[in-house]
Amino acid sequence: MSFRRGIVRQSKFRHVFAQAWKPENCLDDVRVTRVTWEGPLCDANPKFIAVIVEAGGGGAFLVLPLSKSGRVDQNTPLVCGHTAPVLDVQWCPHDDSIIASASEDTTVKVWQIPDGGLTSPMTEAAVTLEGHSKRVGILAWHPSTLNILLSAGCDNVICLWDVGTGEQLYRLDDMHPDLIYSVCWNREGSAICTTCKDKALRVIDPRRGTVLQVREKAHDGTRPMRAVFLSDGKILTTGFSRMSERQLALWDTDDFSEPMVMQEMDSSNGVLLPFYDPDTNMVYLCGKGDCTIRYFEVTEEPPHVHFLSLYSSKEPQRGAGFLSKRGVDVNKCEIARFYKLHERKVEPISMTVPRKSDLFQGDLYPDTAGLEPALLAEDWVAGQDAPPLLVSLSGGYEAPPSRQGVAVRARHRPSSAGEPEESSPAQTPVDTVLSAASPDTEAGGVCAAAPALAGEDTQEREGAGGEEEQLCEILLELKALRALVLSQGQRIEQLEQQLARFEEGEV
Repeated sequence: MSFRRGIVRQSKFRHVFAQAWKPENCLDDVRVTRVTWEGPLCDANPKFIAVIVEAGGGGAFLVLPLSKSGRVDQNTPLVCGHTAPVLDVQWCPHDDSIIASASEDTTVKVWQIPDGGLTSPMTEAAVTLEGHSKRVGILAWHPSTLNILLSAGCDNVICLWDVGTGEQLYRLDDMHPDLIYSVCWNREGSAICTTCKDKALRVIDPRRGTVLQVREKAHDGTRPMRAVFLSDGKILTTGFSRMSERQLALWDTDDFSEPMVMQEMDSSNGVLLPFYDPDTNMVYLCGKGDCTIRYFEVTEEPPHVHFLSLYSSKEPQRGAGFLSKRGVDVNKCEIARFYKLHERKVEPISMTVPRKSDLFQGDLYPDTAGLEPALLAEDWVAGQDAPPLLVSLSGGYEAPPSRQGVAVRARHRPSSAGEPEESSPAQTPVDTVLSAASPDTEAGGVCAAAPALAGEDTQEREGAGGEEEQLCEILLELKALRALVLSQGQRIEQLEQQLARFEEGEV
């Protein structure tokens, strides 16, 4: 019996299966961009999907409500403020209406999308960030701090911005001797890992501007590498061997001498784009230009990286968008969703755990990162770090009332003593981007959300059968609410301390 248990690994994700949506639920007649950039070219959140598309006279991307399906009219308005092709788009993790775009025109722009989507072409960005000398192809929002955005360009430079003020906070221009292939934050946002054309894997402290770890020739091949931080601090990379075979590797940041795992997969030449889900500790590898999506589970026990399955289709993918966990359908045990880009179509693909019960499966959906940031930009610059604040997906996630339908304004720093507080045009680029919520607003959001959650759960409990199941649901919800109250209490305490510093003239 013990021998048999050793063969069959116990995991609730062993039987995850991928399923493409029906044709009527796809987006048709989407002219996906033909740029030869090795990025995903797409991003999605619970409200919108953004796809980089072909456009005459400059760069543009399409933004549609996530519920949209069917044929996309050729006159559908685009976000079209760049003067050259767009290479990357990334939704802000703290506001589902804010998106950043990077372009060959060397700029990064931040846009605020109206609720319901665009009704006319959008040409004026909320903020334009200028600091790169060559095209910009990589964007990465800070996972837990409001308004911090990272950009990497073909000038081998990484810039970190406060998009609330338009200020360039840090410039890392002497760490990469060649083209940067990928950049990823760790979970607390204290470090980034990068891959480069020189084949090196680096771990960098962006605030100090120092390289913490470097591994020369993480993969021997000349094709592009990718790297993602896992929630436990390890790093997973994809690349190529000297014989051009695609590889996956797992690295311990305490010891870069040898990889913990090195797996060879196949001889396709498409770059493997890794998408990591910290809630399930699963990694999905989408082959750019081929027809496959592989998925793995990462564990503490050897062999650490467990292959689960392979999704294969007839048509190759030109890119793929990964939906944030708050947008998945918990009623169907959907744990992940991709938006696969065809030449003229966007096809949703769901990753589902087969379960017969209609009740919320708490073991599949641990608390996930919510919209509320854990830190403000000035906190992070001052040296603070914090993981994302988590929310429960029980009953489906809804954004807190304080962030729904609110046109937010750029923050400005308090003036020095004796001077009136005014917002300088130089410091505040526009009045429509990412404002820090006040303590009153945050507290109100929690108080307003709690009765709504309680009401929804009461209805669910009335319809559920069995006292034990009701008790489990109550305990799970109680645990989630307790965690929410604790996190908000810490947040309010931070803001009160900051207010006290302002009043005492320390800041």
